[in-house]
Amino acid sequence: MGEEFAPSSQLNGRGKSAAKKGRKKSKTASTAETQSAPRKGNDARSEKATANPQSNTSPSGTSQSSGDARPAWLGRTAYAALDLGTNNCRLLIARAANDGFTVVDAFSRVVRLGEGLNSTGKMSEAAMDRAIEALSVCADKLKRRNVVLARSVATEACRQALNGVEFIERVKRETGIVLDVISPKEEARLAVMGCHALLEEGEGPAMIFDIGGGSTELVLVSTDGLVPEILDWASVPWGVVSLTESEAHRGDDEQSLQETYAAMRAKVRESFADFAARLPVGQGDHRLMGTSGTVTTLASVYLNLPSYDRRQIDGLHLPTSAMREISQTLASRPPKGRAEFPTIGHERADLVVAGCAILETIFDIWPGERLGVADRGIREGILRALMASDARRRKRR
Repeated sequence: MGEEFAPSSQLNGRGKSAAKKGRKKSKTASTAETQSAPRKGNDARSEKATANPQSNTSPSGTSQSSGDARPAWLGRTAYAALDLGTNNCRLLIARAANDGFTVVDAFSRVVRLGEGLNSTGKMSEAAMDRAIEALSVCADKLKRRNVVLARSVATEACRQALNGVEFIERVKRETGIVLDVISPKEEARLAVMGCHALLEEGEGPAMIFDIGGGSTELVLVSTDGLVPEILDWASVPWGVVSLTESEAHRGDDEQSLQETYAAMRAKVRESFADFAARLPVGQGDHRLMGTSGTVTTLASVYLNLPSYDRRQIDGLHLPTSAMREISQTLASRPPKGRAEFPTIGHERADLVVAGCAILETIFDIWPGERLGVADRGIREGILRALMASDARRRKRR
């Protein structure tokens, strides 16, 4: 029995709703179209960009033309989605638009909240301090943008850490932000709702995955209906931070690097085994869509970009064979060699190989010829849910 991935109208974590699924034209590496503003770096910046510009799916889930009348309040109301992951802290603030929503402010910072968690079972004081600092910036933005509705979620690091509850309480006390520690299934659902419109047309089920810092979520969906329907899903405790920290440094010579990569791949393969055994064989086109820093970073390497450009990455579809080749190239280089790629740099050089190991293993169990790349996910899913919830609530008045 499938489960519909309709947007959850989560206002403080309660409620459900349904929405029609939009479909975007696919973008290939040679015909990349400008879509929206670049990814944010460590500094907070504003952007005026439309999310999902080619879709006519409204926040309430019904398809509209750009000339349809909308309630005046809808375009003036600010909504926010905050995602505190194992590696990053990300915020989006947006207003509803006819074709989805318009981002009015955004923030992203690498905080490495899960650093050292595997060995100690706890988040370190330094990691929590980094997260609090980033969340304080987010809190200031929420106030300055007069956000009406917001949802702030935390994922694997806060799920696993023995001091997770204390950290959540500290965040509320010092920043005023109330973090909702979501389940792996909710994390997967929100990621799907944030990016499924970028899936290519095709036959059979599709695989959507999110390689995080502390976990990886894989979701098999059917796109036969008006909304994506879950067929199966899995969450494994390997992300770029947790997998990197699970392997002791063997050395930077070629043999040591290959042994490390092989060990990472073996761990991920084992964790995927039960899910892989349930996957259908020989059905359809094996469509793939990835939403994570791993896939966006590798896509930027594929395009040989001098700096990351979201407009060229979000919605891109490229050969999985090329992504394998890039993954193996990176795995054969020491961190200094990986950092020579401008869109990897020193910030991602130590973690990117773990992401490559997870990505290649996903290709092993779901051998599609092309990979869709989404620079969107949990936050966008939250925003659509908030807007749908607010529209229904106001309509009932």
